[in-house]
Amino acid sequence: MKFRAGRGVRRKPGEMNKTEQAYADHLEALRIGGEVVAWTFDALKLRLADNTFYTPDFLVQKPDDTLEVHEVKGHWEDDARVKMKVAASLFPFRFLAMKPLAKKHGGGWEVETF
Repeated sequence: MKFRAGRGVRRKPGEMNKTEQAYADHLEALRIGGEVVAWTFDALKLRLADNTFYTPDFLVQKPDDTLEVHEVKGHWEDDARVKMKVAASLFPFRFLAMKPLAKKHGGGWEVETF
């Protein structure tokens, strides 16, 4: 089962950037292979403080029914890293940051756990 919703940060609501689309394709392959039960795009908005919110790129359901938050970044801005660290300290999800690896380095995704 796959859902897609829009968020509208630096792009039109519902549109993924190229890196997010590549990661969505990766998640879909994992879903077909049984490593992921379901994934959603921009479906969750987490309140971190008054007037401060964090909308993760992907919410991923694993076969054991755990939920993971996956953030996809080509590079990190300081405020995005801080928001993710704060969210990881407040909410009962596993928070992962995914950064694409260059094809010359084998491709795939570098994973950072928060």
